[in-house]
Amino acid sequence: MEYALITGGSRGIGRAVCLALARAGNPVIINYAGNHSAAAETQQAIAQQGGQAELLQFDVANPQAVDKAIETWQNAHPDDHIGILVNNAGIRDDAMMVFMQNEQWNSVIDTSLGGFFNVTRRLLKDMLTKRKGRIINIVSLSGLKGMPGQTNYSAAKAAVIGATKALAQEVAARKVTVNAIAPGFIATDMTQDLDQDSLKKLVPLGRFGKPEEVAALVEFLASDAAAYITGEVISINGGLYT
Repeated sequence: MEYALITGGSRGIGRAVCLALARAGNPVIINYAGNHSAAAETQQAIAQQGGQAELLQFDVANPQAVDKAIETWQNAHPDDHIGILVNNAGIRDDAMMVFMQNEQWNSVIDTSLGGFFNVTRRLLKDMLTKRKGRIINIVSLSGLKGMPGQTNYSAAKAAVIGATKALAQEVAARKVTVNAIAPGFIATDMTQDLDQDSLKKLVPLGRFGKPEEVAALVEFLASDAAAYITGEVISINGGLYT
């Protein structure tokens, strides 16, 4: 069986992606770092809609933990493989750069950029051997436009965008596609501390996006219908920045 692994899959955009890919018929692996109850709730929601899901706990920023968890999964599934990878895990720790502490910089970079590297590298060989794979990186408007107070987050997401474009060219001959999705303001736990009333006025469509709208785009890019799309960064931001 071909599984889909979604990092940071327990909440927000990740949860919506897990549900969408499961509805599309993919068995899903829900990665989470620490919130087991949220991950289990997502797993239960997938089961209720008739899908199949497993939980896999590891911190994407920890390369040893990534290797151990995926190796354990592969040993338990000798006849299966992970053919769809959604690098969604990320954190915010906002501060103006003049006040930013080392840990604020390192933790955000290590999770978004380091996590992309740690997980993708571990799964890439299998995709190349099988001559099929879908890698979808969730980046951000911040990585395209840059956002004040988010130098760390903007840098991490911009780096993943560059890596997406480079990796897409490396693996295209083996029919592995690599794309990125850059959401704008999406109504999730990560944006609940923002002033939505003020920010909605900046968005031409006049609202925050829904996680399900991002998930629908992931579902398309993971499908056979998107086999000729690679190296792209697709914005989903209500017209805020194009």
